[in-house]
Amino acid sequence: MSDHADFLDSYWRDPHATLNHARENTPVREVTFEGGPTWLVTRYADVRSGLADPRLAKDWRASLPPSERGSAPPGLPAPLSHMLTSLDPPDHTRVRKLVSHAFTARRLARLRPRVEAFTDALLSELPTGEPVDLVGRFAIRLPMEIICELIGVPELDQEDFAHWSMVLMDECPEPLLIEASKRLSDYLEELVAARRREPDDALLSELIAASEDGERMSDVEIVAMAMALLIAGHETSAVFLTNSVRVLLGDPAARARLGSPETAGPLIEELLRWLSPALNASSRFATEDLAIGGVSIPRGASVTLSVGAANRDPDRFPNPDTLDPERNTTGNLAFGHGLHRCLGAALVRLEAEVALPALFGRFPRMRAASGDEELTFRRSVHVHAPRTFPVVLDP
Repeated sequence: MSDHADFLDSYWRDPHATLNHARENTPVREVTFEGGPTWLVTRYADVRSGLADPRLAKDWRASLPPSERGSAPPGLPAPLSHMLTSLDPPDHTRVRKLVSHAFTARRLARLRPRVEAFTDALLSELPTGEPVDLVGRFAIRLPMEIICELIGVPELDQEDFAHWSMVLMDECPEPLLIEASKRLSDYLEELVAARRREPDDALLSELIAASEDGERMSDVEIVAMAMALLIAGHETSAVFLTNSVRVLLGDPAARARLGSPETAGPLIEELLRWLSPALNASSRFATEDLAIGGVSIPRGASVTLSVGAANRDPDRFPNPDTLDPERNTTGNLAFGHGLHRCLGAALVRLEAEVALPALFGRFPRMRAASGDEELTFRRSVHVHAPRTFPVVLDP
């Protein structure tokens, strides 16, 4: 078995242990995920620097000579090349400015009652005294409800979105990736056309209005933005909520901190550092020959910056593999750093601040219905979470 195959096998089984081993032994190394070869960067200092390095472009075409730059790869919908996570300045600056107002502190404060109402409604639907899948019945549904309401996606279509986004986040065969991205893109193109005819007060209509006011946002960019927000807007929260519950079920002292906002906030920040909802940032591409951590990276190479490894770097966070709610988590990279820092960071925090205390407050004797060895985990470079997580909800 090759070194690449050994790494992948280890990564799928235990990504945190694998990333720790890489950071301690080969902190910048070439690996092959199913998307192809990439340079994996794992030390905190290198990752943080890389996240802000303009020589590491988000648009893969920027690493090519000008004569070879074209449109999206054959078979993939055009919006995939226009998603915010695939843009560099000046396009990134222009598009991000148009959407950033949706995630201001004032707007999220107005959203809190809706998060509380959705949380209460979902918890009220859950059966007690029998196994229930916390992923499908709660962890996915809550952030999906919120992001769909924020953007303006009809409720009846949310199940399709959950499936499409999981395919796009996980390691799936290319035909499934192309099909899911095309179906999501086609649906959103139709929804944009519908909102042009009949606008509402959600974000999608606001982006359409902005484009009509001369802010230079094309329909392709609007669809791409909606795709990015729908996928990232619920995936990160769903994974974080699921893994946080798994951790807290085995840590009564930490769980008790949810009883007060003063102690719940620092606990959630430490959980974000410790779990890193997105283990690895989406790929970047070297626009010139450069060195990272003393290792030469050739122009055109893919670079994967591992925030999960960085957040457990002992040079930055002492005793990093210990969950310590008293820790100073300043500088953790759970939501990235620099121009591409996650727009929805405050929304993920809000959902956790509401959902975790409400869940454990209503079901203080909740317990896992199976051990970790019985769980099936998603096969994803970006997230590590069980596909289902059965629990028994005892009041």
